[in-house]
Amino acid sequence: MSLVKKCPECGGMNLWFNTDKGEVICRDCGLVVEDKLVDFDQEWREFDSDAAARKRRTGAPMSYTQFDQGLGTDVGRKGDLYALGAKNKNKFFRLRKWQQRISTAIERNLKLALAELKRVSSYLKLPRSVEEEASRVYTLAVQKGLVRGRSMESVVAGALYAACRRHDVPRTLDELSEASGIEKKEIGRTYRFITRELGIKILPSNPADYIARFASALNLSAETQSKSVEIIEQAQEIELTSGRGPTGIAAAALYVAALIHGEKRTQREVADVAGVTEVTIRNRYKELLSELELEKEIKKTKKKKAE
Repeated sequence: MSLVKKCPECGGMNLWFNTDKGEVICRDCGLVVEDKLVDFDQEWREFDSDAAARKRRTGAPMSYTQFDQGLGTDVGRKGDLYALGAKNKNKFFRLRKWQQRISTAIERNLKLALAELKRVSSYLKLPRSVEEEASRVYTLAVQKGLVRGRSMESVVAGALYAACRRHDVPRTLDELSEASGIEKKEIGRTYRFITRELGIKILPSNPADYIARFASALNLSAETQSKSVEIIEQAQEIELTSGRGPTGIAAAALYVAALIHGEKRTQREVADVAGVTEVTIRNRYKELLSELELEKEIKKTKKKKAE
């Protein structure tokens, strides 16, 4: 598939290919120029069910979102078993019961945990790739005995947060806490423990990843989004973002960009969307103004409005 060389919205050439999500994104205006660039379909065509059966080489793909990775078998379906005679029905129901009884402790744990993981993932509207990665992390944690002494829900939340960080899907600890019902501090502790014990290396979050979500919630224009990303990049160049929370930096950059483009939002509104305090936004805002000399641009906007 040939990639578009130019953004159809703003005409910019500054395009970025996100390999994890299969998207081409314009860095200037934030438009998703192309998506679904990864083709998961088979390379052959089918014209009837017989041809499909002959050409198909595998079954369903393996998936960590299932406790047996989709490789297990079951002793019939309940609907099929009820259609049997009384003697055979009792026989196969006993077999089903014994199959469940002989399952290992790990399998029983995974059955419950992966169901909870799917629920939280659905609540947060996470992509399938993140759900698959989180299931893999949780499975490894169970196999290494890292779940002992911790609640299943906190490990699930920690695995989901780790998967979100690895796939650059911006979700905060507050959002995971709300979805899972586990305290934010507990999720953070479990996340750090899991990543350390499993040797998972995760880079610090990029504040720019949060801009699109926050701007959408605040109903800000594409120009404001682009300006806020530009502010973040300038702050990163002078290492102003190091040691500071990414959501606070993103919220402050959006607040400044909104002021520059005359789309004033209160610090309270921005804080509610970003899940940070007004004090955090105020502190980051002051740092951005003093270090990047953005006060002149804000004054220009105010002057234009006054005229």
